[in-house]
Amino acid sequence: MTTPEWAPEHEVTPELASTLIGRRFPELRGAPVERLATGWDNTVLLVGGDWVFRFPRRRMALAGVERETAVLPVLAPRLPLPVPVPRFLGEPSDDFPWPFWGARRIPGRELAEVRPPDEDRVALAAETGAFLRALHDPALVREAGEGLPVDPMGRADPAGRAARTRGRLDAIAARGRWRPDPAVEEFLAAAEGWDAPGGDPVVVHGDLHVRHLLLTPAGRAAGVIDWGDVCLGAPAVDLSLAYAGFGGAAREALLAEYGTVPPEQETAARALALNLTATLAEYAASTGRDALLAETLAGIGRALS
Repeated sequence: MTTPEWAPEHEVTPELASTLIGRRFPELRGAPVERLATGWDNTVLLVGGDWVFRFPRRRMALAGVERETAVLPVLAPRLPLPVPVPRFLGEPSDDFPWPFWGARRIPGRELAEVRPPDEDRVALAAETGAFLRALHDPALVREAGEGLPVDPMGRADPAGRAARTRGRLDAIAARGRWRPDPAVEEFLAAAEGWDAPGGDPVVVHGDLHVRHLLLTPAGRAAGVIDWGDVCLGAPAVDLSLAYAGFGGAAREALLAEYGTVPPEQETAARALALNLTATLAEYAASTGRDALLAETLAGIGRALS
């Protein structure tokens, strides 16, 4: 049996996290620790009800830990939505071989968990567009871009993303959770002939999808989390959320706040939107995450609309 890509190399339990945190940070010693979320690269725990700690699950996530802890304190005061700001930095030890960190909790629920109707996403989309406009300000490259790699995963490359997407869709179809769509195949075939957009890179979140945008109880934007892939790249890398998470009037509101998106950025963003939604859908189908599966399957349709 093939080991899933998201299988952990190290899994931190609440008990182990309590030991590691209490030993390193006396002010949190004895605070209750509970599991908050699990992703491909990190196990996320809530400590004392106020602090969120991220523990890497895979070695490949370690470079992201370094980038997050270095860049987020610079970005936070310049962005219109809350982002995590590292407050506690944990070092490797005999009990856990990798660094970890904690920040004050940003209250909110994942867009993928809430799943508001598309027509109720207009205000959220406008807030997201304003956030991306601020994040993609060229001035931030000078302030926060030093040492950041340039699109290390090639996410702005439509041809590469299209090639990766087919296998994801085949896996979902094999589980009976998705029916192949000729429009999707036509788009992927075209995308394989597209070049990555040019232009100067900007600071990008790098992995902005429906799990990383948090919502308030009223359905507005609460914050943006999980910055392990922060890098320099084409705006399309983050604009993929405009096409995977929003459609119709909501997408129009996002782009109205963001500004003009050149055609080559749009096509690259759509290709990545399709790739990310297919990847998350495969993950959701394999791990029994029904809400995430429903949201990402809808995102496949949005990416082409």
